[in-house]
Amino acid sequence: MDCSITALRPKERVCQDAEQIAAICREMGAPAAEQAIGRALGELTLILSGLAARVQAQDVADLGRQLRRLQRMSEHLGMVSLGHVACDARRCAETGDGTAFAAVWARLIRVAEQSLAGDRPPLDQRV
Repeated sequence: MDCSITALRPKERVCQDAEQIAAICREMGAPAAEQAIGRALGELTLILSGLAARVQAQDVADLGRQLRRLQRMSEHLGMVSLGHVACDARRCAETGDGTAFAAVWARLIRVAEQSLAGDRPPLDQRV
């Protein structure tokens, strides 16, 4: 009997829609768009942080509403994968499936980390 432990390291393929950012840049101009997107990313980070604190404290009241807000903001910023996983997490939370929620929550954190990583090109190179 083999008693070795295998560590799983899931990797997510994150999909982003650069056209969303390009549209914001065309509409507002690059300098104003950069400020607006920076504020939106900061707010997205705060929402994620607040969600993480609530999940850790097992405070699930209003979790669905906050996940829907995360979904909408993600989609507006072209973070397709993050929006999809936020939707999945919301569905799990609303159905009360704690096991599924725990798995999807772990995926949400992975996707959020990749989506918010600073390896994106500057706005003026995305238009």
